Amino acid sequence: MMRTRPLKVALLGCGVVGSEVARIMTTHAADLAARIGAPVELAGVAVRRPDRVREGIDPSLVTTDATALVKRGDIDVVVEVIGGIEPARTLITTAFEHGASVVSANKALLAQDGAALHAAAEANGRDLYYEAAVAGAIPLIRPLRESLAGDKVNRVLGIVNGTTNFILDKMDSTGAGYQEALDEATALGYAEADPTADVEGFDAAAKAAILAGIAFHTRVRLDDVYREGMTEVTAADIASARRMGCTIKLLAICERAADGESVTARVHPAMIPLTHPLASVREAYNAVFVESEAAGQLMFYGPGAGGAPTASAVLGDLVAVCRNRLAASRGPGESAYTRLPVSPMGKVVTRYHISLDVADKPGVLAQVATVFAEHGVSIDTVRQTGKDGEASLVVVTHRAHDAALSGTVEALRNLDTVRGVASIMRVEGE
Repeated sequence: MMRTRPLKVALLGCGVVGSEVARIMTTHAADLAARIGAPVELAGVAVRRPDRVREGIDPSLVTTDATALVKRGDIDVVVEVIGGIEPARTLITTAFEHGASVVSANKALLAQDGAALHAAAEANGRDLYYEAAVAGAIPLIRPLRESLAGDKVNRVLGIVNGTTNFILDKMDSTGAGYQEALDEATALGYAEADPTADVEGFDAAAKAAILAGIAFHTRVRLDDVYREGMTEVTAADIASARRMGCTIKLLAICERAADGESVTARVHPAMIPLTHPLASVREAYNAVFVESEAAGQLMFYGPGAGGAPTASAVLGDLVAVCRNRLAASRGPGESAYTRLPVSPMGKVVTRYHISLDVADKPGVLAQVATVFAEHGVSIDTVRQTGKDGEASLVVVTHRAHDAALSGTVEALRNLDTVRGVASIMRVEGE
C-alpha cells in the first residue's frame, strides 16, 4: 500500500539541471510515487536570484536562504545542484545534521572532500548519492559501487568530458584547428564562456578521482590525479595520429598496479587505435570502459552533460534514497578499506609518440636512438621526413615508465642536431 504522506524534497539550485529536476518531479509525479511507494513533494527551492521567472515552480517555494531550508527538520532529501565547494559543503553537512539525506551532482566537492561528506552521512545515519557527478545520464557510479561489488576492478578508462570530446572530434573529422573547434563548441553551448575547467582537464580529473576511489575501494582526492589539458593538441598531432591508425581523445585513466599494491589516476590527451570502441565516440558524448577480473570488459556510453540527462541521474538517485527512507535503511556508503597509495605519474607505464624537429643530415637517427637506449626506452617505430636541411622525426616507443621517458626527452633537448620537441603524446587502448 502506498503511503499518502509525501516525502519532502529541498532543491538547492535551479539552473539548467535544477530546473529540469523540478520539471520532471512535477510532470512525472504519479510515476515517481508509484516507483517509490509514496509521493514526493518539492518543499523548497533555494536560489541566488529570486526574481527570475521559473516556469512550473510555485514562487512561494523559492527562497534565497538555503541554510534555513536545509535546517527545517521536515526535509527528507536535499538535492544539491549548485556546484562549487562553498556553500555547498556546509549546506550538505547541515542537511545531514538535520535529518536529511543528500543527492548531489557536485563533482568538484566530492573529489576534494568526499571522505568528509561520507563520514558526515555515516555519523547521521543518512544517504549520500551522486550518480550525476560523473558522466551525466550514464549509469556508472551505481554499477561500480553495487553491481561490481563482488568483482575486482583493475582499470577504468574513458571519455568523461563532452566539451573536450566535441573539440577533438571536430579537429579530427573536419581538420579544424583548436580555436576554431572551441568557438563552435561555445556557439553550440557545449563550452562555457570560460572553458578552462574543461579544456585544461580539471573537470575530468575530478571525475577520475571519484571513479578511482569507488573502483579500487580507496581514497583518491583531486590532488592525487595527474592532469594535462588538451589545449596544446595541434592539427599536426591529429594528422600524425591518423597516420598511425589512431585518433586523439582526452582520457581519464584509473589503474590498479600489476602487483595490486597501488593505484594511479590520470587525465591527459592520448592516441587510441581507431579499432578501439572509444575512438568512435563522437560529438559531446561520453563513454567509459571498465575492466574487471570476472566480468571482463564493460562499456558505458551516452550523453555526459546537459540539463535533462543530468537530471535523469539525479532523479534516479532521488528514487533510491526515498526508497531507503521508507524502508528505514541506507544505501552503500564509502568503501575505502584497501587504503592503497596513489602512485605518482613517474611510475606509470605506457607507450609514447614523440615528434622531434631535427637537422636533416646523416647520423641524426643514430644519435636519437642512442639516447633512447641509454635511458632504457625501447623504440617500436621511427618515421623521418624532411628537406632543405630540416626534418621531422617521429618515434613511437614500446611501453616505458613516464620517468624514463622524461629523462630521455631532456637528453634529446641537449643534442645539437635536435632543434626542438614538437610534441609528446601517450598511446593508450592497446
